[in-house]
Amino acid sequence: MSSAAHALREKQAPIKANYRSDPSSAFVTLKSTGSLDASSITCKLSTGAAVKEASRIAGLHPKAGGDDPSISGELCSGDMLLDALVACAGVTLKAVATALGIPIESGTVTAEGDLDFRGTMGVDRTAPVGITGIRMGFEVVFGERENGPVTESEVESLGKLTERYCVVLQTLVNKPEISVKVVGNGGGKEEHGVSREVSWEHKA
Repeated sequence: MSSAAHALREKQAPIKANYRSDPSSAFVTLKSTGSLDASSITCKLSTGAAVKEASRIAGLHPKAGGDDPSISGELCSGDMLLDALVACAGVTLKAVATALGIPIESGTVTAEGDLDFRGTMGVDRTAPVGITGIRMGFEVVFGERENGPVTESEVESLGKLTERYCVVLQTLVNKPEISVKVVGNGGGKEEHGVSREVSWEHKA
């Protein structure tokens, strides 16, 4: 066993043991938040340790043996998924509001996702792997306009059209066809001019 594999097992062993003895400790709710303003059709993400960095590095969540993100700057991919959902939904909401003539002065978009780490850690084969529940919310401050305040029917249209045209949201709602392929090269002695390749492919 390599030193890296040994170190990871040592780090994860007490975490797994804790999940076995106290299953509730494996549950976490990830959260992402974004803000809207009146100046542009954008959504500014305000969560994540590395949100201000030019490049973002994914790593293990602390509940899977990862380092403290405030120190390492590494983000959990589950956080990134919610970030993508918040960003897409926020931008879509602003675009729809602009098209409908609904002025938005400011707003906040949030997404929460429930995750049971027993699944991805292999502690309990019956536990789901992945986020099992997502809750989205929009808190919006409307601006003034000459033809009167925003009506409930307009808010209904804003919500329905945002849901319908948000790419990330619809990708999650309507499971896409996914194929997974792993290709590996090298890793052993090879004859001159001969390349060794191993692969695995699956369609989910």
